[in-house]
Amino acid sequence: MTQLVEVLLALPPLLVLAAALVLPAVEASALVGLVVPGETAVFVAGVVAHGGRLPLAGVVAAAAVGAVVGDQVGYRLGRRWGPGLVGRLPARLRARVEQVTAFVGRRGRWAVLLGRWTALLRALVPGVAGASGMGQRDFTVFNVLGGVTWAAVVAGLGYGAGAAYASVLHRLDHASEIVLAVVVVLVVGWLVLRRALRRRGAGL
Repeated sequence: MTQLVEVLLALPPLLVLAAALVLPAVEASALVGLVVPGETAVFVAGVVAHGGRLPLAGVVAAAAVGAVVGDQVGYRLGRRWGPGLVGRLPARLRARVEQVTAFVGRRGRWAVLLGRWTALLRALVPGVAGASGMGQRDFTVFNVLGGVTWAAVVAGLGYGAGAAYASVLHRLDHASEIVLAVVVVLVVGWLVLRRALRRRGAGL
C-alpha cells in the first residue's frame, strides 16, 4: 500500500486526479468483485490538494463522478447479466456474492449507501442491486448520496493528513468503519423515529 501511495504521489497532478476518477469507477463497474485501490487514489489526491497542486473541490468532484458513474455501470451490468454470471463464479467468490445478496435483500436501498464504505461491498453491491431487481430511481438516489459523501470524506482525510499522510493512511479503513457505524446509527434512528411518528399519527 505504501509503495502504491509513493507511485501515485510521484505522478503529475492531472494524472493523480485522473486516478481519483477512474479507479473508483473501475472498482464498481467490474461486476465480478474486483477490488481496486480507488479509495487510496482519492486519499492521495487529497494529499496532493493539500500541497496546492490540485483544488480540493476538483478532487471531490472527480472522485464523486467516478464513484457514481462506476456504480451505475455496475448496476446496469448486474441487471442484465448478474443472475447468469453468479452461477459461473468460483465457489469462494460466489459465496461472497450470496452474502452481499442477502445484505442487499435485508437493507434494500440503504445497502447502496452503506456499501460504499467497505472495499468488498463497493465492488459487489451495485451489480447485486441490479441483479436483484432494485428500481433504477431508488438505486440512483442512494448511489449519488453515498458516492458524494464518500468522496468528500476520503478526499478530506487526505487533505487533512497533508505531509503526515503515512501515519493516517493505515487508519483509513478504521475511519471508514467508524463512518459506516455512524451512518448505520443515523439510519436506524431515523427508521425508529419514523415508525414512532406513524404510530402516533395512527393513534390520533
